[in-house]
Amino acid sequence: MQKKKIILAYSGGLDTSVILKWLIEKDYEVIAYVADVGQDDDFESLKEKALKIGASKVLIEDLKKEFVTDYIFPAIKANANYEGRYLLGTALARPLISKKQIQIAKQEGANIVSHGSTGKGNDQVRFELAYYALNPQIEVYSPWKDQEFLDIFKGRTDMLNYVKGKNIPVKASFEKPYSEDDNLMHISHEAGILEDPRYTPDKDIYTKIVVPMDAPDKVTKIHIHFKDGIPVKVVNPEENIEKTDPLELFIYLNKIAGENGIGLLDMVENRFIGIKSRGVYETPGATILYLAHQDIEGIAMDREVMRLRNMLSPKFSELIYYGFWFSPEMDFLMAAIDKSQEIIDGIVYLSLYKGNVMIDGRESPSSLYNQELSSMDIEGGFDQKDSLGFIKINSIRLMAHNAIMNKKSKNHIYSL
Repeated sequence: MQKKKIILAYSGGLDTSVILKWLIEKDYEVIAYVADVGQDDDFESLKEKALKIGASKVLIEDLKKEFVTDYIFPAIKANANYEGRYLLGTALARPLISKKQIQIAKQEGANIVSHGSTGKGNDQVRFELAYYALNPQIEVYSPWKDQEFLDIFKGRTDMLNYVKGKNIPVKASFEKPYSEDDNLMHISHEAGILEDPRYTPDKDIYTKIVVPMDAPDKVTKIHIHFKDGIPVKVVNPEENIEKTDPLELFIYLNKIAGENGIGLLDMVENRFIGIKSRGVYETPGATILYLAHQDIEGIAMDREVMRLRNMLSPKFSELIYYGFWFSPEMDFLMAAIDKSQEIIDGIVYLSLYKGNVMIDGRESPSSLYNQELSSMDIEGGFDQKDSLGFIKINSIRLMAHNAIMNKKSKNHIYSL
C-alpha cells in the first residue's frame, strides 16, 4: 500500500524536527518544504538533517525578494502595526510560506499539508486559513491539535527529551528554553523563560541589533526616496552608498539600523484566540521605513484621505495578524491603500543614533505644503479675517449645547 504523502513546512527547529520524525513513524511519506524568507540558517545543513531524519525529499525556495516587494512593502504603505506597536514580521511571512506550500503540494501530488504551530498561538490560524483559502480541498494535519501527539508531547521538555533520544540536533536546549522565529524583516523571541512578563532578557538574546547603549556614539545620516508610497532608493551620502534593488535596499537598512540599535520592542500582546502573550522583537530596517513613510505622507497626502486611511490601517493590521491575507476584505483594503499612495513621492532625510530615528527633513514633488500660506511672517494667499466666520460657524453647536445644559442645571460644568 502506497504511503500518504504530506508536505511539512519545515524550519529545522525543535517543533518541526519532532513532527517530521513523528510523521515518518506514523508511516507518512514526508516532503520537507523550507521557505527561505531571510532567516539566518545553513540551508545545506538543514537539508542534510531533514534527509537524515527521514524526509523523502527536501525542497528549499528563496522567497526573500517576493517577501520584500509583495508583503513587507505593502504593509509599510499601510503604516501597518498591530496594537499600535508590533510591525507584524512573523505574520507577514506566513501567507507567503503558505502560498508556496500549497503550490508544492499540487506540484508533488500531495493532498495533505502540515505545520508545526501550536494550538495556543496565532500561526496555526495564519497557516490554516491560507491553506483553505488557496485550496478548499486540502487536508491539514496539525499535530498540536492531535490528541495522540499531545499525550506524548506535553511541552518543550518532552520534545527536547525526544530529539535527544533520537539523536536529532536542534538549536533549542534546556539552557536556552525559548522559541525564536527569524526572517528578513525581524526576529521574535517568546515562550520559555520569556513567559514571565517581568523577566528582563540579557542582551545576548539579540541577534539583529545591538542594544542602544552599545551602539556607536556617532550619527548615521541617510536619505530614503519614495514613489507611490514604496521605498525605491536609499542613499548614505557620507559613505557614498546607494541602493535601489528592493531586496538590497532592505538588507542595507537592516544592517545600519541594527548597528545603531534601532527596532527593539518588548510587549505583551493579544493573540487572536484570546490569550495574552509576551514577545520580544527585533525589527531594524522596517522600523526606519515605517517612520520615514509616515513622514512623507505628512507632506504629500491630503488631510481627509489621511483620516480615512488611518481608519483603515488598524483593520488592515488586524487582518494580517489574524491570518486573513487571502480574503475579500483584504483585497478591498489593499485597493484602498494603493489608491491612497498614488502621489506619495519624495525624499525623507534621517539621522540614526543609539536606537533613535530622527527626521531631519523632507521634500516631495507632490507636496501639499505651502510655505507662504503657512507662514506667520508672510502675508498673502490667505485672509486671516476669514477665520472670524470659520470660528463662528464652528461655535454654533457649542453655544446651543451650552444653552441647553444651562437650562438643565446651573451647576453644570459649562455654567459660569
